[in-house]
Amino acid sequence: MNIFVCVSHVPDTTTKVQVGGDGKAIDPAGVTYILNPYDEYAVEAGLQLKEARGGEVTIVCVGPDAVKETIRKGLAMGADKGLHVVAAEPRDSFGTAKAIADALKDRAADVVFCGRQSIDYDGWQMSGLLGEMLSIPSVSVAAKLDIAEDGSFTAERDIEGGQETITSKLPAVISAQKGLNEPRYPKLQGIMQAKRKPIEDVEPVPYENRVEVLEMSKPPIKEAGKIVGEGPDAVKELVRLLHEEAKVI
Repeated sequence: MNIFVCVSHVPDTTTKVQVGGDGKAIDPAGVTYILNPYDEYAVEAGLQLKEARGGEVTIVCVGPDAVKETIRKGLAMGADKGLHVVAAEPRDSFGTAKAIADALKDRAADVVFCGRQSIDYDGWQMSGLLGEMLSIPSVSVAAKLDIAEDGSFTAERDIEGGQETITSKLPAVISAQKGLNEPRYPKLQGIMQAKRKPIEDVEPVPYENRVEVLEMSKPPIKEAGKIVGEGPDAVKELVRLLHEEAKVI
């Protein structure tokens, strides 16, 4: 099978992010970048499908040369090769999906996996955009997945108040939800082999973002809490403060 896994190069969740001098992007100084955590489930899904059905797994990432570090992490997990869609400047979700779709349209993909969302922009858009652009079915936030030998598959999605079961047939785009599997840790042998696995560079068609970041700022610092008293006597004061100061009642 020809399996592609789309991944994002995102700031580590433990990084203390600062807004850059232009006020429109984060300051990259001191920021550690990682493989998007939700994409780890997508990589694992691709590897398990390869182990069950054969074929090869290609890791796809859009961005500058720095994203090759994240592609290598997918290769260390067991993927076969990488596809670097070169983009020196950040692209919005539509532009990212367009670049990936253009890179994959002539590669006869059987399945395209991605994580349910990236932890930086939280767009939740990629699977739907890719499915539309590649003219194949897309299933988002799959928590369970069963792919039969004839290419038909059943996916289960968590929805409000229950689960939704979807059936379709490959080729398809499937975004992975936490719980779909347990991503493997790269072993030393895999890390060493990843250094020698090929990464192909692809130049996308020039694109002008449809979404512009006007301003970026950190959340305001929360004010210190206030103790209004103890016992029943404090209720009236609490109600007054909620009504007059907090204005929530």
